[in-house]
Amino acid sequence: MRTRYKFLESEYNLYFLTFTVVEKIPVFTNSRYCEIIIKNFKYYSENDDLKIFHYVIMDNHVHAVMSHKKDIGKVVQDFKKYTAKQALELLTNDSRQWIKYLLKFFKKPYKSVSTYQFWQEGSHPELIQTQEIYNQKVEYIHNNPVKRGLVFEDKDWYYSSARNLYGLENPFKVDILDDSWGLEV
Repeated sequence: MRTRYKFLESEYNLYFLTFTVVEKIPVFTNSRYCEIIIKNFKYYSENDDLKIFHYVIMDNHVHAVMSHKKDIGKVVQDFKKYTAKQALELLTNDSRQWIKYLLKFFKKPYKSVSTYQFWQEGSHPELIQTQEIYNQKVEYIHNNPVKRGLVFEDKDWYYSSARNLYGLENPFKVDILDDSWGLEV
């Protein structure tokens, strides 16, 4: 793992993160799968002090700007483990067995404890230290569905924090980043 993709041990660092389904398999094409991410956002936000400032859930990956008071690496690891377990349970009861087949086929050989691999390894954490980088990451997150041609405007993608910025109905109320975060201008 490259050093630029490691979490720093410090309180409340702000990170841009990406969680990608193994081999970019399109799992999040149904709201029931997106709701797994949303429910876990809510759980870790309410029970483990995870701060989620921006996010987007795409068909095969999730982007987010997050922070945690102590150990964001551990929280992200738990989040990915639990969301994978829930998605696999839902896939078992769904007519999407082909996805489970692919998750089994593309599992890394050294992952001998499990039958499937849902998420790619890592989350490529990028430390955000300046207002300029923060703004770039937020724009990237919100424009992801627009760039893919899924919607015309960022606010039209339901599983995106862009809807929070416009005051529209949304599945998850994000945290607000204020001046106390001390981002360099």
